[in-house]
Amino acid sequence: MAISAICRQCTWTGTDAVKRCPTCGSPRVICDAELEQLTIAHLDCDAFYASVEKRDRPDLRDRPVIIGGGVRGVVSTACYIARQSGVGSAMPMFKALKACPDAVVIRPDFPRYVAESKRIFALVGALTPLVQTLSLDEAWIDLAGTERLNGGPPALQLIRLQNRIEAETGLTVSIGLAPNRFLAKVASEMDKPRGFSVIGKAGAKALLAPRPVSILPGVGPVFTRTLRSDGFATVGDLAAADPRDLMKRYGEWGLRLHDLSHARDGRTVNPDHDRKGMSAEATFNSDLVTAEALEAELWPLCEKLASKARRDGVASRVVVLKLRRDDFRIVTRRHSLPEPVQTARALFAVGRALLKPELGRPYRLIGIGMAEVVDAIDTPAGLFASTESRALKTETTIDDLRARFGAGAVVAGRALKPPAA
Repeated sequence: MAISAICRQCTWTGTDAVKRCPTCGSPRVICDAELEQLTIAHLDCDAFYASVEKRDRPDLRDRPVIIGGGVRGVVSTACYIARQSGVGSAMPMFKALKACPDAVVIRPDFPRYVAESKRIFALVGALTPLVQTLSLDEAWIDLAGTERLNGGPPALQLIRLQNRIEAETGLTVSIGLAPNRFLAKVASEMDKPRGFSVIGKAGAKALLAPRPVSILPGVGPVFTRTLRSDGFATVGDLAAADPRDLMKRYGEWGLRLHDLSHARDGRTVNPDHDRKGMSAEATFNSDLVTAEALEAELWPLCEKLASKARRDGVASRVVVLKLRRDDFRIVTRRHSLPEPVQTARALFAVGRALLKPELGRPYRLIGIGMAEVVDAIDTPAGLFASTESRALKTETTIDDLRARFGAGAVVAGRALKPPAA
């Protein structure tokens, strides 16, 4: 008979819904009639950067911890204690410290986080090659067809994986299991930290209906306000709408909203779409000092990167500026936007703002990057943020002209300015 219950503590399996494991007595039992049929998972490391720091510094265990820059920086990650005070990722540091004045602030140690990420995803990769990572601490996993190879259904494999990660790394992860990527992501957020949640097809629409539209992939603050003003506050509101009306209002994205509100998501787990970020950079023949000279180098890099992002169908709300000083030290600065972008105009605006405080010394290299890249189809920002929308339309037209008539067919006025040494 099909397995419909698994104990997360001792991995007992059964066919009846129970509140406690009949073998070990643990209440950590997952029960769902579709448990053996579900194959798509979303794995999310719990407050990853902060958890690494707390693991390595036991004295921080019961204290609020914020990973981020100085007073003028932003929060990269906050532990769950700090989150209870309202601290969140991408929050300006001065606001975070106002909300949680007792927090311990630690600057990010990315080499250490990368090493821990590799340890975790090596364990994930041992189960299946179908792993699509989104960042150092997050991935989708497709375990279809792995039952015989790994000795059990995907749910059992994932529970074993979760326990093994905690035992071998001292870090915890939350996992969502569902029939598709969207629902798996929703499930992984339902029981954090150290959670394991399941959403089956049968109950998915009812579970989604009362939730705010902001849980839908790509529906950020700007689009959320648009939907609410149009009368769509919950996922259920969208599900009840006529798809023709949604398409009339929001174009192709309206159909996507209709599918998501009905718990449908046709995206596959694609390991080749493993983009943690993308960037473009240039090294100078001689060091540059002035804003005019550096900006003249920055603009074509923004054009190059934005064009590649549009070609690949991706966008990002995290823009990264990279500088190499005359003493070869690397300076990186990041800024998070409310909505993902994919235009040179948006990248340049952020890059120039990040560059301004760093002026005053010679630089050998400048680069612009997009971190935490997502599928562009997951974000309709270009449709609803007017400035980005106009820039996207213009730059897409330029892409087409350059593809037909060559790279020199259209040259931005800014690109005509010769760099000043």
